[in-house]
Amino acid sequence: MKICDVMSDNVVSITLGEPVAAAAKLLKRCNIGALPVCDESGKLKGMLTDRDIVIRCVALDSDPSKVKVEEIMSRGVVTTGPFEELEHAVRIMSEDQVRRIPVLDSGRVVGMVSLCDMARNCNCDMEAAEALAEISSNLKRK
Repeated sequence: MKICDVMSDNVVSITLGEPVAAAAKLLKRCNIGALPVCDESGKLKGMLTDRDIVIRCVALDSDPSKVKVEEIMSRGVVTTGPFEELEHAVRIMSEDQVRRIPVLDSGRVVGMVSLCDMARNCNCDMEAAEALAEISSNLKRK
């Protein structure tokens, strides 16, 4: 099965210069936990998670209305392509201990694939369970 068969293609993103407060409101409104961060041309530059907001902004007593998304986003994001096999995403999630991966086509975000997408849309409960177990463990296996 291909990633494009299970990914969410209704992706909400945010730009680098937006305030963190706007990102938090967008996360709440859309009931999601992460936003791809894109430049003006739509190229992926990073990811911003609810955890990034808490750890890198709120916990440091920074003002979310003044801090920009680019200041606290996660960089070096692992990605995949829409026509990769689903096992590829499972392997990346396990190795990098992430629960979701942006799906890129020519550098632009065309979807997001998450463990939840896999569990919901395919008969790969075991793969998703194994990936979740590795992601959730404190020890990173090599």
